[in-house]
Amino acid sequence: MTDKTIVTHNGNFHADDVFSIAALKSLFPSFKLIRTRDTELIASADIVVDVGGEYDADTGRFDHHQRGGAGERENGIPYSSFGLIWQKYGLEICQGNQDVANAVDAGLVSTIDAIDCGHVEGVTKGITLSQTISMFNPTWQEDSHFDACFDEAVDFASRVLARFIASANGGISAKAIVAKAIDNAVDPRVIVLEKYTPWKRTVHALSTEALYMVYPSQTGQWRIQTVPVEPGSFEDRKSLPKEWAGLSDKALKDVTGIDDAMFCHNGLFIAGAESFESTMKMASMALSE
Repeated sequence: MTDKTIVTHNGNFHADDVFSIAALKSLFPSFKLIRTRDTELIASADIVVDVGGEYDADTGRFDHHQRGGAGERENGIPYSSFGLIWQKYGLEICQGNQDVANAVDAGLVSTIDAIDCGHVEGVTKGITLSQTISMFNPTWQEDSHFDACFDEAVDFASRVLARFIASANGGISAKAIVAKAIDNAVDPRVIVLEKYTPWKRTVHALSTEALYMVYPSQTGQWRIQTVPVEPGSFEDRKSLPKEWAGLSDKALKDVTGIDDAMFCHNGLFIAGAESFESTMKMASMALSE
């Protein structure tokens, strides 16, 4: 639709208004954007974001600065303008996939909402996506115009949002594949994937027995990877044999007796061979340690 007028505030911008416009841009590729605090322009707009002092999704009003705010999630994180926009349009942006929309809200939208609303408990320390967006604002030493910088920030946010949706979709689609691989495993300690698929969360949710994952690499060889004790941990349920650590090619072949063994990481969490059969032999040897 090309006849929509969308208004957000002018001047300094933040992640919530930038991502709100990026989200709307994915639905309405062509619209008139006005950055202003002029009450008449706000009143005449089709959609108003992060300004205007009103939240009413039915009339396209998505501000959260009014007294009492605009509500909060069950976990206590208040909604900023991005969260309000996502409530209204997130499912449509994710092409009707509620699981993907929920994943994006949990991983991206709610974090931006939390930071914008000062609800930072549990938010990862260090530079955040919200801070990254804020750095698109011109500094006091630059002559750049706020609106031009805002457009640059929206382009960046649009790409981030698209990749976040793709990542969430990929992760959710992978669950069924990994669950089937767990069910089909000849040995529940060794899970074989016909194609590399994100597996850690599903494996930890469904299998307490899995120790190793075997899967093909993008270059055609095969890999064996240890299952960490929990997602994100550097501690494995069972490491690969210590004598393999840091070896590759002939050195690893000599130690394992496998003529197409390729490498083993010094951290003993991943190794590889040319063929599936040889990688399964590595798994068998590792299990017997």
